[in-house]
Amino acid sequence: MTSRTGASGPHPVDPIDRAHLTSVSRPSPPIHRYGPSERLVGLVERYWIPVWSLAEPSTQSTLQHPVCLVVVSNTYARFYGVSRGRSSVTLEGDGWAVGTMLSPAAGRLVLGRSVAEVTDTWVELADLVTDPAVVAGVRAAMEDDPHDPAAHLAAIAHLETWLTTHLPVDASGLLVNRLVAWLGDHPEVTRVDDLAREAGLSERSLQRLVEQRIGLSPKWLLQRRRLHDAVEALKAGRGTLAEVAADLGYADQAHFTHDFRTVTGMTPGEYLKDQPRDQPVRSPRG
Repeated sequence: MTSRTGASGPHPVDPIDRAHLTSVSRPSPPIHRYGPSERLVGLVERYWIPVWSLAEPSTQSTLQHPVCLVVVSNTYARFYGVSRGRSSVTLEGDGWAVGTMLSPAAGRLVLGRSVAEVTDTWVELADLVTDPAVVAGVRAAMEDDPHDPAAHLAAIAHLETWLTTHLPVDASGLLVNRLVAWLGDHPEVTRVDDLAREAGLSERSLQRLVEQRIGLSPKWLLQRRRLHDAVEALKAGRGTLAEVAADLGYADQAHFTHDFRTVTGMTPGEYLKDQPRDQPVRSPRG
């Protein structure tokens, strides 16, 4: 499913959970999702706002998309680089967060330098935002009722005012945005040289582009797309594990199991068994 945007401002979007390792034993709190305003489409993928009230701590795990994140919560405000493996956060008590999923282009523009410097780590948003009213405005908007859609839009408006200062997106940024979107639409692509050919770059130039804008390698980009496809397929209950492995282009199920377990910490079979049993069967790319 894809985000929808409106010319006048953010609109609700359909859930996109290929990155979220949810299951019966790992439920997710309610998450509200919004597309960016039209002027920020090249800079922002979407906003997500989880709100929780928990009697016991809950650890949420994701396979992050190949983008940097900005997260303002009731307790912290951070800019996150891309995590090469599984990333996790533990939610406790009552809380909320307003997250911004940037575009592949945007991390370098917001950070002001190569995002390779923040791979697998984060920096305080105060180091990047010169106006403290941005974070204060988000928190003030969310304070009274973090479930209220009007509060969400008010919080997002503060972030969008700040993010607009990083426009326009440069030519290299537009290229990496297009390339990541193209890769998502072509699950058959599993080789770096195919990615370089689509970009119109040498493999060395592609390596530099992806490293500076995403913080990792083209090979990682291909693997992460494949693992996102795997999570989507397992959640949808599409066929046997051997069939899923074949659909993803793996030579055999063993290689699929190795890659999935290395990054997520569990086998595909373990993850599949922990999915809701009443899930519908969908077409391979439905």
